[in-house]
Amino acid sequence: MIANSSLISSNFSTLLFLRNHKLATRISFPNSDKIKNPPKTQFFNNSISGFGVKGRLYVSHSSLNLQNQQDPSMEKDVDGSTRENELGGGSNNGGNGDQWDWTTSFVLFGLWSGLMYYVFFLAPNQTPLTDMYFLKKLLNLKGDDGFQMNEVLVGLWYIMGLWPLVYSMLLLPTARSSKGSIPVWPFLVLSCFGGAYVLIPYFALWKPPPPPVEETELQRLPLNLLESKLTAGITMAAGLGIIFYAGLSSGDVWKEFYQYFRESRFIHAMSIDFSLLSAFAPFWIYNDMTARKWYDKGSWLLPLSVIPVLGPALYLLLRPSVPTVPALSSPSSTKEK
Repeated sequence: MIANSSLISSNFSTLLFLRNHKLATRISFPNSDKIKNPPKTQFFNNSISGFGVKGRLYVSHSSLNLQNQQDPSMEKDVDGSTRENELGGGSNNGGNGDQWDWTTSFVLFGLWSGLMYYVFFLAPNQTPLTDMYFLKKLLNLKGDDGFQMNEVLVGLWYIMGLWPLVYSMLLLPTARSSKGSIPVWPFLVLSCFGGAYVLIPYFALWKPPPPPVEETELQRLPLNLLESKLTAGITMAAGLGIIFYAGLSSGDVWKEFYQYFRESRFIHAMSIDFSLLSAFAPFWIYNDMTARKWYDKGSWLLPLSVIPVLGPALYLLLRPSVPTVPALSSPSSTKEK
């Protein structure tokens, strides 16, 4: 089974230049509840050549006369980078590019290289013909020949079909890379066939913060499907059914599966893939949770996220909608104007 695979305003400073020690100006601020940020005053001794005299520069952060004294360049900065910080993950691990440096990428690439070498050269490969037979049976390419497939193996196969959908819902849109970086969707599509062996290179190349999500994006595929509570509910129900199907198998069935794991490269590699996807899921849940500004309320789900498939599916079912920006206010739309 292959699953369908299917995101700051501040008050500007008002500069008051006061000449020498002869002029003193009092600035009265309105009530604190009318000011978005409390006033902060910084004061510097400065030589102002334009006035020909030494003076003092007072920088007062206030909302007074805001409409008349806004700097267009600052406004652009607020609409762009600052808003992107707010909607793209903030200063958490998922939203701060400085915290995802080349050291992390190097470690992930090293892990991926080691895994690929192990799977292709060191993993057990005693039953290549049996592996091909199992693959055909699991893909329903072989008719009923009287052979009963191992229930744990069948459950693992179908669980691996759910993982690409789970990761698509976790990585889109809140784990997209910054604009101009590597897109995530090719890796998600290929993960239907390669699982974590395909996703780890994207984890290494990931460059946060993600671009802000426009309102219209949530009305189109794939986000309207991936953000749907119905999709999350179906994933949860399917995961529960598959895990109960495999988990209730007898001890002899589990012993048989363990023997397959020791002899078959196909089953060995798939089992490692399952473990890797389960191990990476808590981080991407944390990243998605912080990008949605839900960490304070949803942090209790993080310990549960270590439960394979069911933990991530429960989070996907309960999480709030992703923050959005109006289509005309996004940085890309501003550039087009």
